[in-house]
Amino acid sequence: ALMLRGIPFSISAGVGFIALSGVAVLNGLVMVSFIRRLLADGTSLERAIEEGALTRLRPVLMTALVASLGFVPMALNVGTGAEVQRPLATVVIGGIISSTLLTLLVLPALYRMSRRV
Repeated sequence: ALMLRGIPFSISAGVGFIALSGVAVLNGLVMVSFIRRLLADGTSLERAIEEGALTRLRPVLMTALVASLGFVPMALNVGTGAEVQRPLATVVIGGIISSTLLTLLVLPALYRMSRRV
């Protein structure tokens, strides 16, 4: 995201990566814990993964949307402090978009692969 906008890596971009990791890990953790709860209740692996991904779809998308929209004013700022705010917001917005896609599409597949081994 930084490269697309032509913004160099900076300390504020590094802080953005730290903030992003919290949101990304939380979404994945919520989905995996829901799948594990379904498995503990006796649901088959395939059904638990499918139901867990579909049930957590809306909360994950809402979290990503709210977090991304909250950083848009910072990403578009051109006034005082913009040189600090823009890299942080750019990292968070770009990272939330990519981590949401990974959480919804790749995480269930990885969970299935890890349980079959």
